[in-house]
Amino acid sequence: MRKFKFFKISTKKKLRYLSQNTKSDLFVVFLHGFMSDLEGKKPKAFLNYCKSKKIGFLALEYSGHGKSTGKFTDGNITKWSTESKILIKNKIKKKKIILIGSSMGAWISLNLFKTIKKQIFGFLGIGSAPEFLDKLMWKKFSKKMKIETKKQGIYNLKHGSYTYPISYQLIKDGFKNKVLNNPIYSKSFVTMVHGSKDEAVPVVYSRRILKLFKKANKKIRIIKNGDHSLSSKKNIKILVNELDKIVKLSLS
Repeated sequence: MRKFKFFKISTKKKLRYLSQNTKSDLFVVFLHGFMSDLEGKKPKAFLNYCKSKKIGFLALEYSGHGKSTGKFTDGNITKWSTESKILIKNKIKKKKIILIGSSMGAWISLNLFKTIKKQIFGFLGIGSAPEFLDKLMWKKFSKKMKIETKKQGIYNLKHGSYTYPISYQLIKDGFKNKVLNNPIYSKSFVTMVHGSKDEAVPVVYSRRILKLFKKANKKIRIIKNGDHSLSSKKNIKILVNELDKIVKLSLS
């Protein structure tokens, strides 16, 4: 059973999070995707893995996500990256970290390399989607959609059975958080996992992330017939196995 807690980040803002503290010097930090939360199968699987290995675990819901306070349409990559850093600094302090970034969480992970690089010993990307607001959304918006977004301040983007309220400030903030042209010289262990049939984010984004790391021990794993979420029992087993490999390398 997952026991959620709340972290008061300001007088009006509380972030819901999951954590496990141990005597280990290593923490796994899970960063979820766009409009997601911690109710899914992946954070549960990673938490259970960390319990079995007696290593630390931390996962949070960004403001406007899950049960954290705030409006989703007020959030952006800058705010969510800052919230992640604050919680890491408060709960993990200076211990070693392995980041797991799921979809947008990989973008936030890359932002964290700018500020806490020395703590990061490993990075597992899952269907990584850096700069998706520009490259996978805004560039594909029609002229009419762009005009409405600018005029109304928001556009309700329908995708399958979901509706995503995309604010113009979120799009503009995305342009300020470019990461795909910034080399990273961390000597960490980096693994990108991507589904071959990911219809939301092309595999090329995981490949581009790997190219950023100039000194890392890095690899990519393409899961045949895998979708974007990679949440099936079989795929989660693969993800946990890849995390285990990074953990063993980080502890050796």
